[in-house]
Amino acid sequence: MTRIVVIFFFIISSKVFAQPDSLFFKQATIPLKPIWHQDNKFGVDINQVAFVNWNSGGVNSIAALFALKSTLKYQYRHFIWDNLLDARYGVNSQQNQELRKTDDLLEVRSSLGYRKNKFTNWYYSARFSFKTQFAKGFNYPNTDNVISKFMAPGYLFVGGGVEYGKNIEKLSTYFSPLTLKSTFVLDEDLSNAGSFGVAPAEFDDDGNLIAEGERVRNELGILLTSAYEAEIFQNIAIRNLVSFYTDYINDFGNIDVDWELVFDFKVNSFVRATLGSHLKYDNDVKLLVEVEDPENDELEYAEEGARVQWKQILGVGVIVGF
Repeated sequence: MTRIVVIFFFIISSKVFAQPDSLFFKQATIPLKPIWHQDNKFGVDINQVAFVNWNSGGVNSIAALFALKSTLKYQYRHFIWDNLLDARYGVNSQQNQELRKTDDLLEVRSSLGYRKNKFTNWYYSARFSFKTQFAKGFNYPNTDNVISKFMAPGYLFVGGGVEYGKNIEKLSTYFSPLTLKSTFVLDEDLSNAGSFGVAPAEFDDDGNLIAEGERVRNELGILLTSAYEAEIFQNIAIRNLVSFYTDYINDFGNIDVDWELVFDFKVNSFVRATLGSHLKYDNDVKLLVEVEDPENDELEYAEEGARVQWKQILGVGVIVGF
C-alpha cells in the first residue's frame, strides 16, 4: 500500500513540475518590509434526519462537526514563517444510542524558510508539528475500554531540510534527512499495554507490575512531504497534503504514510461543502480486536497487525472568517 501511495505522489509531482508556465511558477514578489498576515475561520457542519410514520423505516439522527483553523504568516525579503492551528471535533447522536465521536483533532504546525536570493526556488527549511486529540476514543459500541485520549497518542515532529516551491504557499515539496518523531502515550493503562508503539509494561508470573510501560517513544528518520493547493474550477478548490516517514533504526524502509485530500465547494461567502479523504498507515499502530476472556466471561482487546486507516468526510455547513 505504501508503495502505491509513493508512486502516485511522484506521478502527480512530475506532472505539476513539468509545467513551467503555470500559475505556480511565476516569480514571487519580494516584500521590502515585514508583512504579517492572519486568517481565522470557524465552521459548523450539521446533518440531520428525522422520521415520523415513515413506512420505509429509519433512525432519527443528528451530527455536527465544529472546526477552527487559524493561520499566521510572516514574510520579509527571503525569509518566511508560516504557522497553523487546526482544531476539529465532531459528534453524532442516533435514536436510542449514546452520543458518539466522529472527528477529533488538535494540531499545531510551524515552518521556517529562507532562500539566498529571488532567483532560486530552494529554501533552507525547519519544521515543527504537534498533533493529538481532545477527548477519549472508543471502539464503538464498546464504551468501557478507552483506546485513545488527550496525549495518548500525541505526535511531535521536529526537523530541518530543504524545500522546493516557487509559490511556497500553494505548492511545495519538503525533504528532511533528519527528523525527530516523538510519540507520547501519557495514559497509564495505554502505556502499560504498549499502545501506539511504546514499550509495554513488564509483569511477573503472578501479574504483579515489575516495570511501567514507556510513556515516550523517540525515532529519528527521513521525512518527505508535499503540499498542493489550488482552485481547479470556479468555486472549487483542492488541498492535498501527503507525507512519508521512515525511521533509521527501527525497520528502516517501512514507511509511515499520511495522505489528506480535500475538495472545498464554495456556495457563497458563508456556505460551503466539503468532500475529503484521509488515509494513514503507521506500523506502530496496531489494530485492536475484541476477544472473549473465558475466565471472567468478559470482552477484552487483543492486538493484530498494523492496517491501513481510512476516513471519508462529506459535509455542508457555514464558515465565518474573523
